[in-house]
Amino acid sequence: MKENMLDVLMYLFENYMDEGPEFSPDQETLLAELYQAGFPRGEVKKAFSWLEGLSSLREQSVGAPLAARTTSLRCYPIAEQKKISLAARGFIHFLEQSEVLDPLTRELVIDRVMALETEEIGLEQVKWVILMVLFNQPGHEQAYAWMEDLIFDGTQEHLH
Repeated sequence: MKENMLDVLMYLFENYMDEGPEFSPDQETLLAELYQAGFPRGEVKKAFSWLEGLSSLREQSVGAPLAARTTSLRCYPIAEQKKISLAARGFIHFLEQSEVLDPLTRELVIDRVMALETEEIGLEQVKWVILMVLFNQPGHEQAYAWMEDLIFDGTQEHLH
């Protein structure tokens, strides 16, 4: 079993998302469950650090004013271009144009993607990161529901 940090995050999300973003179980219990499920200790610790980073970003963005809608395009630096596949970057752009992501949540997604310890992140992995970010952002319930349907039902609806 060669599991990575994203696999641990996906497992946690799939098993605990119904509990809501305020769910804070005993960390030792979660660690024991993840180890019992066969996840390597190092990857579990990295996943917990990643989640702490997301929580920290959420707290920082709560008081920040919402970014204004602009017609500008985000330019990805070379490091982001190498790590985030073209399809994934295109999907992020599509979601922003469709107003599923705003500039702030887009940046949170990119930050969390770059925090993953994987050389290249594809479209399916980015979808999971987007879902986790939206889940943890107040006021993005509709966007989260749309992404959840996309991932779990495998159907892609057209946004109008």
